[in-house]
Amino acid sequence: MAYKNVLITGCSSGIGLALAVRLAKDELKRFKVIATMRDMAKKGPLEEKAGETLEKTLQIRPLDVTCEDSVRQCMAAIPDQRVDILVSNAGVGLIGPLECHSMATIQRVLDINFLGLVRLVQEVFPSMKQRRQGHIMVMSSILGQQGLLFNDVYCASKFAVEGFCESLALQALKFGVNISLLEPGPVVTEFEKKLYEEVASMDFSKVDDETRDIFQGFYMAYSKDVFSALGQTPEEVAEHAVQVIEASKPPFRCQTHSVYTPLTTLKHADPSGQLPLSAFHQLVFQHDRLFRASLSLLKMLQWRKRRDLGPLPRPPAPP
Repeated sequence: MAYKNVLITGCSSGIGLALAVRLAKDELKRFKVIATMRDMAKKGPLEEKAGETLEKTLQIRPLDVTCEDSVRQCMAAIPDQRVDILVSNAGVGLIGPLECHSMATIQRVLDINFLGLVRLVQEVFPSMKQRRQGHIMVMSSILGQQGLLFNDVYCASKFAVEGFCESLALQALKFGVNISLLEPGPVVTEFEKKLYEEVASMDFSKVDDETRDIFQGFYMAYSKDVFSALGQTPEEVAEHAVQVIEASKPPFRCQTHSVYTPLTTLKHADPSGQLPLSAFHQLVFQHDRLFRASLSLLKMLQWRKRRDLGPLPRPPAPP
């Protein structure tokens, strides 16, 4: 059986690591994975998880999505420069009041999350069109569909990703190339940990007292509750990615958690945009007790689901 070359970015941890290992250990050996990361000093966890697949069905290579030369050098090292499946996964987060962020910080988020994708696609898309086959999977976010309080810049980067892919998909279909957007919600990874560490050193000197209190006193607790109740593991998201990769007709969009489907549907139900804005505003600022109670219920249901599907994890703390 012919194998497919799979290039994955952002594999030092989280979803990228989980997906790279999952594909490399495919029992039918259908994939040869080029797992990439910007900092090769962080390859240890991937090497450990890869085990016997290392240098067989999985290779680790350096790739910085913010550098065109790095992208080209990585591509040049691939036999015939053939990438059958591109998984654009590298990304960074940013939370907090807009006044806290420098333009350099904002540009960095856009450079990695959006322009990093563009650089990759520019390299792999022409050969995919020439071969009239290929699959580009992009790790987007539910926040590419729905804005969220104090996630302004991150949402902007993911909205850009969604618009770029939706436009490009029209051309891709003409050439037999599939584009898929994977849209997870909160995922419990180093990504989350880094966000909270950055908040600890955030400069609030330009932020008014009311906004600071909403962020520190409400949003941070809300965010941790959401991650606790709805957070998926990298392995769970990776399984959704595998299903999309294996599909005979890959979907354009795939949300990894069913709880978000009504939220995105609500957005498109009112062309004026007022309905979802009003609903979210009331839910967050006027009915926060109901919201927290709902999260506690979802947390319990999530725990029961995982208990039934796999080894028994620790039960959640009582609400």
